[in-house]
Amino acid sequence: MGASQSVSEKSIHEFVVKDARGQDVDLSIYRGKVLLVVNVASKCGYTDSNYTQLTELYTKYKEKGLEILAFPCNQFLNQEPGSSQEAQEFACTRFKAEYPIFQKVSVNGPDTAPIYKFLKACKTGFLGTRIKWNFTKFLVDKEGHAIKRYGTTTTPLAIEADIKEALGEV
Repeated sequence: MGASQSVSEKSIHEFVVKDARGQDVDLSIYRGKVLLVVNVASKCGYTDSNYTQLTELYTKYKEKGLEILAFPCNQFLNQEPGSSQEAQEFACTRFKAEYPIFQKVSVNGPDTAPIYKFLKACKTGFLGTRIKWNFTKFLVDKEGHAIKRYGTTTTPLAIEADIKEALGEV
């Protein structure tokens, strides 16, 4: 557990993931954008503050090159029990999320999604490579490299300065 996982990819842009409806999304479309990748859940104590602040950041910085990639995950006390489409509907209806909500993924264990193997290999956290809880965030630069990792208790607005720096706004 927590051992570093070997990945061959050098950039997040090399991955193809599924959207909430199961359609392929080639992440190379985000080349040149700063990304904030987040494992989300609709029934977590951190849901309201995180979704609210993610929407605020996206509204403020999307025209400057920020994209938020939200991946629903049900690995932490079954706090994302519905389908991927239900997770997307929840985020878009309740929190006016305009950023993409992808297909549900596993972020730990033998079924870890390849994108999360990559992110965790690039940036370890408190538990080594394991994701501790919902709303762990990875900041990815314009070239697709993970540059920072933030735990659940770090709010999206608390990393605004890092986002601005990655966007070249400082």
